Amino acid sequence: MNLPMVRLSGPAYEQGLTHGRELKGRIAHNLAVYFERFEREVGLSRGEVLDMAHRYANAIAGQNAAYHDGLRGVADGSGFAFEELTALNVRYELLYYKFGKNAMAAAEAARSGGDAVDGCTAFAALPEITESGHLLMGQNWDWIPEVQGAVLHTQDLNGIETLAYTEAGIVGAKIGFNSAGVGLCINGMTTTADDWGRMQKPFHVRCYEILRSRTFEGAVNVVTGEPRNIAGNFLIAQAPGKVADVEAAPDKVNLLGCTAGCLTHANHFVDPEGTGIKEAPNDRRVYSWRRQERLRELLLAAAPLSVEKIQAALRDTQDDPFGICRHRNPAEPPEMHYTTVTSVVMDLDARVLHITDGPPDEGPYQTVVLAS
Repeated sequence: MNLPMVRLSGPAYEQGLTHGRELKGRIAHNLAVYFERFEREVGLSRGEVLDMAHRYANAIAGQNAAYHDGLRGVADGSGFAFEELTALNVRYELLYYKFGKNAMAAAEAARSGGDAVDGCTAFAALPEITESGHLLMGQNWDWIPEVQGAVLHTQDLNGIETLAYTEAGIVGAKIGFNSAGVGLCINGMTTTADDWGRMQKPFHVRCYEILRSRTFEGAVNVVTGEPRNIAGNFLIAQAPGKVADVEAAPDKVNLLGCTAGCLTHANHFVDPEGTGIKEAPNDRRVYSWRRQERLRELLLAAAPLSVEKIQAALRDTQDDPFGICRHRNPAEPPEMHYTTVTSVVMDLDARVLHITDGPPDEGPYQTVVLAS
C-alpha cells in the first residue's frame, strides 16, 4: 500500500484546511492511537494531555504564527478539537518527557529501565562515496506500528516547496527536503534535563522551520539558536555537500560531521560525558549503538553508494526485532510494540524521495519527485 500524497499551497491556514480534509480518517485514527498511548504507556490522562496541549498552543502562537495557523486549519478541516490536534503536534514533548521520567523512576526503584523507547537510524552520504555524485540521506523511522502517515508536497506563498513525510495531523513534516536542497532526518533521545514545561519551541515546530530554511546555516540555527524542551537529534544537510548532525539536549548541543564521507546516527548521544549531558536510563540503548555502527558498516562496505544499495542496507535485520529494520517484539505487551513505520532515502541534488509504507523488507519503495 502506498502512502497518500497531499498537495498543499497558499497561506498556512489554507494548507491546514486541506490537510485536515484530505487526511481526516487518518487523523481520527492517529488521535485514537495517541490518546490511548498517552494513558496506557506513560500514565497521562486525557484531561492532563489536553491541559498541557492548551498551554503549548498559547506558546506556539507566539513562537511561529504560521504553524499556529496551520494547526487551526487542520483542526477546522478535520473537525476535531483544536486542543486535540495540538496534543498530537506536541506528542514528542509529552511522550519523550514521560519516557525519561519513567525510566529514571524505575532506575531509582532498582527496576529495569528496558521499557524506554528506542528506534530510528539515520544516515547521510557525501557525493564522494555515491555513484551519482549526489548528496544522499535518509533513515528508517521506527515508531508506533499503528500510526498512519502521508507525504506532503507544500508550496508556500514565498515560493519555498517541501516534499516530506508526516504523521497525519502533524503540521508541516519531519523527514524530507525542500526546493533549496535542505534535507532533514530525526532521532528521538532523552536526557535527565528534559522538561515539557519549559515551553520552548516544540520539536515539530522546529522541523517545520528547518524544512522552510533556504540555507544550511539557517536550518542548523533553528535547533542551536535557542534552548529546547526535550532532547532530540536533527540530521541536517544541503546539496551539494553540507552535512551536520545536531545532538540537542535542552541546554547543550553537539555537532557531528561525516567521516570517510558518511555519517550515521540513532537514539543516543555519541559522547554524553564529553559534552556534559546525562542521558535518561535505557537498557536498550545498546541496540541504538549497534544500529548506528551496523548501518555505517553496511554503507561503507557498499560504496560507491546507489539508492538501491542504501535501500538494501535499510532492510538489514541483524539483532531482530531491534535491528535497523525494526519489527514488533511479540514478547512485549501491545503498548510497547514498535516497528519501522517508514523508510526514506532522499537524493537532495535531484530532489527525489523514495519512501515505504511500513518496514522496507515487507513492501516496496515508492518514488516521488519534487519537480523544478
